[in-house]
Amino acid sequence: QVQLVESGGGLVQAGGSLRLSCAASGLTFSSYSMGWFRQAPGKEREFVAAINWSGSSTYYADSVKGRFTISREDAKNTVYLQMNSLKPEDTAVYYCAANLITIATMTSAYRYWGQGTQVTVSS
Repeated sequence: QVQLVESGGGLVQAGGSLRLSCAASGLTFSSYSMGWFRQAPGKEREFVAAINWSGSSTYYADSVKGRFTISREDAKNTVYLQMNSLKPEDTAVYYCAANLITIATMTSAYRYWGQGTQVTVSS
């Protein structure tokens, strides 16, 4: 069965950095576009970043543009989210997701989801 497993979350001070990883199994990873989403307590899940199947195209939410970078390593079936200049408002559970379409910002476009990893940014 398909599994997406996130890692790399934790507690960091404002201005710091974290790199999230999402390891995929049970699917042809190189055929899937991948996305990162986040959900803060009491809020809806929101789009953060996405990368297409070939890695040639990326897209970011305005709130993270210039601070976060999404990348993929197909040899390891892994997608990454490098997060720099973190802010307290970045605190959330971060999820990776996979879809066979292309870059998408809507949660409904994604077929497979991970369980999430907590990111907490202290002020």
